[in-house]
Amino acid sequence: MKEILIASDHAGYELKETLTVKSKISLEFKDLGAFSGDSVDYPDYGHKLSFLIHNKKYERGVLICGSGIGMSMVANRYSRVRAALCTNYQMAKLARQHNDANVLVLGSRLISSEEAIKCLITFLNTNYEGGRHQARLDKINLVG
Repeated sequence: MKEILIASDHAGYELKETLTVKSKISLEFKDLGAFSGDSVDYPDYGHKLSFLIHNKKYERGVLICGSGIGMSMVANRYSRVRAALCTNYQMAKLARQHNDANVLVLGSRLISSEEAIKCLITFLNTNYEGGRHQARLDKINLVG
């Protein structure tokens, strides 16, 4: 698999470090920040990652903030980004299978490190099923 984008705000910094360094997942991550637990604005990092996915520079990414809600809101403003906020690996699986999600969003205050690792592995190893799901996916970007 190609390099995976990852970004967080200050609340997601520790979980981002766990996923990229401590989890021992053998992936290449392109870390877009934040690079410490010092307070930052989540939209800056959500936009940075989503812009690269939207412009087809990268295929997949991971965004992390305290709840995951803010990052999801930012990411889903981009028409080629399908960001899914997941709190367990089953959600990550369905997000890929049914929605062809290309950005996994995690809320660091709502998920354990162990479950976040399961979500990431599932997200990266699950394929989009297409078929009956494609017509529904096509309806997502009908409005401007």
